[in-house]
Amino acid sequence: MKHTFPKLDKLCGQISIDQLYARGKRFVAWPLRVTWMPAGDATQVLIWAPKSLFKHAVDRNHLRRLMREAYRLNKDILSESEGHYQIAFNYMDKEQQSYLTIEKAVRKALKKIAHEH
Repeated sequence: MKHTFPKLDKLCGQISIDQLYARGKRFVAWPLRVTWMPAGDATQVLIWAPKSLFKHAVDRNHLRRLMREAYRLNKDILSESEGHYQIAFNYMDKEQQSYLTIEKAVRKALKKIAHEH
């Protein structure tokens, strides 16, 4: 599997995002809150760091970059299951965590999603 993160893998559109948060299942893989639901055609991901916790855009961008990289390198965990998903990773901690902590949380979340469906 290629370790890329093209536009097709990004969850876009207010209607899709609203449906994910309304119907999706939630769990916490600290420091991330993960919301997910099965999808029809492709696995899509939303990555979010809140402005209420990180006032400077550079801090939010850094966290999103770390989460994207962790997902990009570990998305093959989802290929073990046959389904496609819509997934939202929301950063919850008030402190910026290291890449290793975020990658561990992303890997844990992807394994849980793959085994639940």
